[in-house]
Amino acid sequence: MTRHINAEIVAIGTEILLGELTDTNSVYLARALRDMGINLYFMTSVGDNEKRIESAVRIALGRADLVITCGGLGPTVDDMTRQAVAAATDRSLTFHQELLDSIAARFSSFRVQMTDNNRRQAYIPDGALVIDNAVGTAPAFAVEIEDRVIISLPGVPREMKYLMTEKVIPYLREHFGLATEIIKARILKVAGIGESALDEMIGADLLNGANPTIGLAAHSGQIDVRVTIKADSEAAADLLMLPTLAALQARIGRFVYGMDDAHLEDALAAALRQHHMTLAVAEAGIQTDLAGRLSAVPKGVPVLEYTAQYNRAADLADELKLPSDTPLRALAEAAALALRDRDGAAALVILSTPGDEADAADSSERTAVAVCLGEQVVSRGYGFGSNSEPARVWTVTWTMATLWRLLIERGESGYRVRR
Repeated sequence: MTRHINAEIVAIGTEILLGELTDTNSVYLARALRDMGINLYFMTSVGDNEKRIESAVRIALGRADLVITCGGLGPTVDDMTRQAVAAATDRSLTFHQELLDSIAARFSSFRVQMTDNNRRQAYIPDGALVIDNAVGTAPAFAVEIEDRVIISLPGVPREMKYLMTEKVIPYLREHFGLATEIIKARILKVAGIGESALDEMIGADLLNGANPTIGLAAHSGQIDVRVTIKADSEAAADLLMLPTLAALQARIGRFVYGMDDAHLEDALAAALRQHHMTLAVAEAGIQTDLAGRLSAVPKGVPVLEYTAQYNRAADLADELKLPSDTPLRALAEAAALALRDRDGAAALVILSTPGDEADAADSSERTAVAVCLGEQVVSRGYGFGSNSEPARVWTVTWTMATLWRLLIERGESGYRVRR
């Protein structure tokens, strides 16, 4: 077993801090480090400010063997990573003519005239190792400081991914002796139970384990249970993970609808088919992808009996001959029962009123959902309006998860955790 290597990612760019750009680069880098068996304990975001970047890098160097910066290697004045890394490592910048020639050649191949500011990109910290960028104009580099390493990568995702795969990973494997160690993760997809109840059901003995480790990531109506293990090989990881997966099967198996890339709509469609049932879906005041996801489920007979979209909740009430002045949540319940009676199917209803609020109190009930299976009706009210992202995403997950769980409780034993 090789020694443990700790890493930190420093994402650079004011646009990240302003919420204008989602930092997908750090997610990609985190997974790449995980697959190499490198521990990632911190991810930092910092704006385009030389002093703050320098400070972030110094802090990272104080607690990590490997620091990867991403972004800030372009030719403009707000690209400050080169200067900041040099300052954080008490070095100056050195001009490399061969780098400028390479950048000029890249521009020439595009038949584009290189501007004078691209000269900035030919400066890198003293003693740094150049990481040739064959797919872009921003040179990357690595700075070795005794037993620690800083690697600076461009922020353009295509360039970053190419360099990480083709250059950085081989370098790290050789530098840190990571030829065999890996980190493998499996994800159990869970529905129909709250996070706190699931945490208690799994138990402290599993949740506090060192290898493998277990973590929960909650969504509305669905939870990911991630099992992560470190081993010398994938075969060894699979073997070491077996007892934990078996324990999870025994404790929470009836709430697991799949693993890894499993989709809730596939599990719901399979449960409906097993019970020889179809589904009626009605939405009013909102348009989600619920019906589309269910109709796109492959394999087997269709599960959708009826789908309908209405401009307003009142229009659905008129169609089903229900009082239009009924409170939204009660109307969702009544509509689900009416669809069940009319179509002889299980029913999902999502009603929403206009509004952007994503964090309003649920007591305001701008959005309501209801699930009907036989005599069982389960509903919920939300404070967010139809224009908010939660209204279009959370409601779909919650309704599918709730109906799946009701079907499982009718006698199905649930998904069998595959090891």
